[in-house]
Amino acid sequence: MTNLRPKTALISLSNKSNIEQLVDFLIAQNVKILSTGGTYKAIKNITDKVIEVSDFTGFEEMMDGRVKTLHPKIHAGILARRESDMQELTDKGYEAIDLVVVNLYPFKESVADNCSFEEAIEKIDIGGPTMIRAAAKNFKDVIVVSDPNDYSQLITEWENHDGISYETRKSYAQKVFQTMADYNHAVSEYLSENSLINMPYYSFEKASSMRYGENPHQSATLLTFAGLKQKNIANAKVIQGKELSYNNIVDADAAWECVKEFDDPACVIVKHANPCGVAQSDDIYKSYDLAFKTDPTSAFGGIIAFNKMLDLKTAAEINKRQFVELIIAPSFEEEALKQLSSKKNVRVLEVDLDNDNEYPGIIKKVSGGILLQDDDDKKLSIEDLKCVSKRQPSSSEIKDLMFAWKVAKYVKSNAIVYVKNNQTIGIGAGQMSRVISAEIANLKANEEGLEVRNASMASDAFFPFRDGIDKAASSGVSSIIQPGGSIKDDEVIEAANEHDIAMIFTGIRHFRH
Repeated sequence: MTNLRPKTALISLSNKSNIEQLVDFLIAQNVKILSTGGTYKAIKNITDKVIEVSDFTGFEEMMDGRVKTLHPKIHAGILARRESDMQELTDKGYEAIDLVVVNLYPFKESVADNCSFEEAIEKIDIGGPTMIRAAAKNFKDVIVVSDPNDYSQLITEWENHDGISYETRKSYAQKVFQTMADYNHAVSEYLSENSLINMPYYSFEKASSMRYGENPHQSATLLTFAGLKQKNIANAKVIQGKELSYNNIVDADAAWECVKEFDDPACVIVKHANPCGVAQSDDIYKSYDLAFKTDPTSAFGGIIAFNKMLDLKTAAEINKRQFVELIIAPSFEEEALKQLSSKKNVRVLEVDLDNDNEYPGIIKKVSGGILLQDDDDKKLSIEDLKCVSKRQPSSSEIKDLMFAWKVAKYVKSNAIVYVKNNQTIGIGAGQMSRVISAEIANLKANEEGLEVRNASMASDAFFPFRDGIDKAASSGVSSIIQPGGSIKDDEVIEAANEHDIAMIFTGIRHFRH
């Protein structure tokens, strides 16, 4: 299939970025230019070689511009099949349009600016979508460009290959239909009053095919949300290391989401999607040291995430102490990277602290369908805490309780977290019994010689019976934070009072099933 050299272009732009670059090129190629409204005026400032659509069609725009390009001369010119329709086009006195450069009214941006309902309705584009859909349908004979960022590619290919290839025309057409899917969904969401439909329309781009999934017999692909502006886990800057695996990405996401909960320098070490060590201090090195000491055995082969720049001292200590699969941070000292480069298989990712959140929500496939839910982004402040015990927690206990609560949010249920001085000293995760999770947390602390006495404990969900409190008391726990809400809350509170434990109810559950 031969490359296409357009002779007539129709240009109608809401976003006029790079318009001068495009128009200058088309004029140099002797392309006839048709245009409308504000775009016509913008092109007129560049060149006199532009024809207003109303002059071309002999039909004046009406209804404040609602109707201007919806004319047979326009759409016949775009849709005409060059192999079979040209005679009919000629008989009507029409001519072919073989380049359509159109982008749409910014509906999502207008809605985001809290415009009125009437203003939003006027931002629903009709003529633009009609033109680009027609051109995309007829991509065999028409080039359609809907993104100003594609002008440079268009110009380069035209200059180097004497026109635009079939493959490029097809890719531009695909982009149009993807754009229209996103655009239509945005309008649909705006008009919908059904909150269940308020989950976003997910648009993806393929990032990479993975060697395998959770297990070698499972295939896997990494997709990123389209149009990301920040470096997230899925599109992180990979500084060094082996190819990321499916499990690497799952663990990295768990570590990164957890470490972002903290404002002060913090470190989170994750193994099998669960935090095995978390600490917060006044510098990154101390935070790593404390997080590692929570559970050095589980930290082996783990994922380490930091919420501050990784320095040389900490990087050197990581290399010295442990085998690590992956390290994540928002930035790195140059000397730290040199240090890490001595272990070339260690994966190093740079990720922005401010994640893109245009696609909120959690998706889980089940047999016969999918489950959709909101992100668990409920925050807890000190003012939200309700002390239900006779003894009030001390200020230091409150700090540890808040720290433990943040960690528990990222531990698989049933989750029990022991904390002392902004350091996890024992974590119990993924058990069918909350008491067993507490026993595991206690076991982990004892194994590493960490003192549980006067530690604070967080539970991701309520205690159904007092046995969990009795277990905590026997380990030396002095304060507990939990959601509350059990039918046996009175019994649980009584147990706390018997053991002189300060107990806080949050009224919020952070169950990670």
